Amino acid sequence: MARKLAAKEAFHGSRDYWANRYDSGNNSGAGSYGKLAEFKAEVINKFVAEHDVKTLVEFGCGDGNQLGLAAYPHYIGLDVAPRSIEICKKMYQDDSTKEFHLLDGSPIPSAELGMSLDVIYHLVEDQVYEQYMRDLFDVSSRFVIVYSSNKDEKAPVEWVRHRKFTTWIEQHQPDWTLLEHIPNRYPETPGSDQDNTSFADFYIFEKRS
Repeated sequence: MARKLAAKEAFHGSRDYWANRYDSGNNSGAGSYGKLAEFKAEVINKFVAEHDVKTLVEFGCGDGNQLGLAAYPHYIGLDVAPRSIEICKKMYQDDSTKEFHLLDGSPIPSAELGMSLDVIYHLVEDQVYEQYMRDLFDVSSRFVIVYSSNKDEKAPVEWVRHRKFTTWIEQHQPDWTLLEHIPNRYPETPGSDQDNTSFADFYIFEKRS
């Protein structure tokens, strides 16, 4: 998650923002490090093992730090930032169970489980959000895991826009049902440390057979 970000330049959209962020040497944010990253890994690793998931595709692999805690049989990481893909490919160059691709309009590999971690509330443009959500569910054959806020609310910074994404899923993905909602172990509260708390929860969806 990235809420405390140094935005010295004008904001020109979510894609450019994240490309510039990684080009400038910044990381994915506090949500991909420390106890928040450990919480996310614990939930996902347990789910993957319990449901015998063989393939995963993540929409927004970031700097690859979160992935270092993962126990996935085969992982496909996607991102809109070219530098992100470069970093991840170098970091995991000796790991044949992981592959990385730029989200540039090319066909997206499918997987049993699709994941979106700390991404949806950064999709500030409606068109970008709509396409992202459709792609996320279209390439997932069994499950989708979303870790995000789930409310319609403006944020004080340009690169964050909270959305009640579960409403979108109900309206546009009738073949999917909410399997489980897991509240954050470290919920953000007024005055809490934003580097160690989060407004995101887990929402796990299953495709109806």
